Amino acid sequence: MTLYAGKDQGNGFNSSQPLVSVVIPAFNASPYIERTLRSATRQTYRALEIIVIDDGSSDNTAKLIEQMALVDPRIRLLSTSNYGVAAARNTGIQASTGRFVAFLDADDLWHETKIEKQVNALNLLPQHWAAVYTLHYVIDHDDEIIRPGRANVARGYIYARHLTFKYVGNGSTLLVRRDVALEIGGFDTSYAAAGIGGCEDFDFELKLAAHYCIEVIPERLVGYRQWAGNMSSNHVRMGKAALEVIRRSLAANPKLPRYAARSAISASQKYAFQEFKRAKNIYLSLLTVWAIFRNDPLFLLRLAFQVGLRRIQRRLRPGLTVARSADMLRLHRSKFDEQIVPSRVECPEQNASSQRLLMRLTAIDVVLSFDLCCAGRFGAM
Repeated sequence: MTLYAGKDQGNGFNSSQPLVSVVIPAFNASPYIERTLRSATRQTYRALEIIVIDDGSSDNTAKLIEQMALVDPRIRLLSTSNYGVAAARNTGIQASTGRFVAFLDADDLWHETKIEKQVNALNLLPQHWAAVYTLHYVIDHDDEIIRPGRANVARGYIYARHLTFKYVGNGSTLLVRRDVALEIGGFDTSYAAAGIGGCEDFDFELKLAAHYCIEVIPERLVGYRQWAGNMSSNHVRMGKAALEVIRRSLAANPKLPRYAARSAISASQKYAFQEFKRAKNIYLSLLTVWAIFRNDPLFLLRLAFQVGLRRIQRRLRPGLTVARSADMLRLHRSKFDEQIVPSRVECPEQNASSQRLLMRLTAIDVVLSFDLCCAGRFGAM
């Protein structure tokens, strides 16, 4: 166990708290890296080492990091060739010395209490609880909150449910035990090698969820940035990556009941369809719709109804232009910064179909966790 025993830069005291290694992969991140690093250094949990991996940037990312490291010696810069985000995270994990590792993308933000709340939660749990995640807001270029992320949460053994509902949400919410991150092999670099990088964090989460319990802090403590140049904006690649992650996870867990596997495949196909549609890729959209239709014939009817409903709404409000709508939203937005007061998020209401699906997947998770207990993998749940 590694403990942080140096002088605290913000408060001037010695700490015996478990060290948390913050791993930040950065590629041409100069527009945001300073804001991201500030959100890490301002954490109320002070026992941090902040490892930034400059993944072959061609801009002044490294220089900005070096300047901030002069002010806060907890920041450490590692420079590599451009191997991709998964390889950069693995480099950070290998270089880390903390008991816990927390991942932060170079354009995202953390609320100042995020790490403290996660460490406090995980410290109370036995070793087979391997990680803890939080909820998030979606933010824009100026750190303004565009909308809240999904509010679905689950804790404990959640593998079957996570395949369908993707609870963790993005790569900046997770804090994990370092030894477990190493045990499951870190992040899979083969996605980037195949040209479908973008969902490596989901792949990593599923490997965790298949063998360990996961805790949740049901508060929006992450600002997940969406902009035209980040990885999630490549919709074709994201759609293909999501389909491949599910395929590999199901292949690695052949004992998963057929109902859960079908649910996971259906959810990934619907996500991929939305991504292909946003990319205006007609061929992939039609191909995916056909695959969905074979398993869910009512999908096309629901899709047609939703499209028709949106058109009707636009016609009923002809005076409300897109630009005016954006201006109105901007007036009511707040920034994701230290002034944001996080509050507990209640789970959204679900329709009867979603409730039945959740209940069946929860029952499957109970059976799977019992099998792990019998195999001696888990202690008391």
